Amino acid sequence: MNTTVSLTPATELAERNGVRFPNESSEYRQARDALLAEEIELRRQIERVAAQRRALPPGGEVIKNYRFESEDGPVSFSDLFCGKQTLAAYSYMFGPERERPCPMCTSLLSAWDGEARDVEQRIALAVIARSPIQRLIAFKKERGWRNLRLYSDPSGDFSRDYHALPPEGGDDAAFNVFMRRDGIIRHFWSAEMGSPTSDPGQDPRGAPDLMPLWTILDSTPDGRGTDWYPKLEYQTAG
Repeated sequence: MNTTVSLTPATELAERNGVRFPNESSEYRQARDALLAEEIELRRQIERVAAQRRALPPGGEVIKNYRFESEDGPVSFSDLFCGKQTLAAYSYMFGPERERPCPMCTSLLSAWDGEARDVEQRIALAVIARSPIQRLIAFKKERGWRNLRLYSDPSGDFSRDYHALPPEGGDDAAFNVFMRRDGIIRHFWSAEMGSPTSDPGQDPRGAPDLMPLWTILDSTPDGRGTDWYPKLEYQTAG
């Protein structure tokens, strides 16, 4: 049976919009309606990609006995699921060789800290780094994070296998999703976009973009810009 839904053309939906703002010109409205049609198409593409992702065949089984240090002591990989059937694991660029963590990762995780309790209604969320757990806890307190679950990967085995520890050393950010079904844990999906898949003149960012920061800046006149970077500390006005 054909279950394909026939969608109204995006241009037609844009014409139905009817939104107007004070003192806007006809040129602005024409351009804005054309942009709205593209935004509708983008939303549809996001939905199509998400559906294709959910339909992936089973990924590789996790058979190694990965061990981590949590804020409460040693844990296994299965413990990271916290009773859920899905685990989203972010590999944080804060290896033992770093004096301070990656500011970009930190910006992302600061946003996620505010969402963590909402996310964990459905899945488990873990932040994994190779620095000792006490160092991670100290920075968590410094940054004021309250809800993120931090884990140390002291052996680096998990980080190495799931592309957060390059062969040449250092560390990379990575985002991996795992699923547990009938007692078997499998890899489900990973963010695989990077420098080899980037377009000319573009940051090697992923899609979907995990950072709310970019969503906000992409809606502004000057966009993301190229002459700044997130900071670990900001001076307080006053």
